[in-house]
Amino acid sequence: MSDKNYDPEARLKTLNIELPAAPNPVANYVNGVRTGNLIFLAGKGPRYANGVEITGKLGDDISIEKGYEGARLTAINQIAVLKEMLGDLKKVKRIVKVLAFVNSTPDFIEQPKVINGFSDLMVEVFGEKGIHARAAIGVATLPRAQAVEVECVVEVEA
Repeated sequence: MSDKNYDPEARLKTLNIELPAAPNPVANYVNGVRTGNLIFLAGKGPRYANGVEITGKLGDDISIEKGYEGARLTAINQIAVLKEMLGDLKKVKRIVKVLAFVNSTPDFIEQPKVINGFSDLMVEVFGEKGIHARAAIGVATLPRAQAVEVECVVEVEA
């Protein structure tokens, strides 16, 4: 995707993705903090627009495919936060770093396959600007038993 054809919002339409309202923080924090040309997005999880979340533990009651869907849904929620903060997604210069947590059993080792749901959508929407550094970590639990939680750092136009 060359810069002159860079239009993340058009890509969302092509993918039949309608952004929900940015999910509200569930505790004492904000969705994102901008400093200079970087935005640090707080962790978000797999919540549908109707408030229902994908919950469960990978390696127990959630399949890799359902976890992937949860990570993809989390990406949609993070893009919604970016849209709210920036007004125009064309201002995104790069998805820089992704830190992802997967609610999983001690013997589950496929966290990267789950979080590909997040990463794949970022690349589908932002093209080369969506390619990022990443960590995918298994954890014993997440708030409200969410299947995944993802935070990220995004470079934006100054």
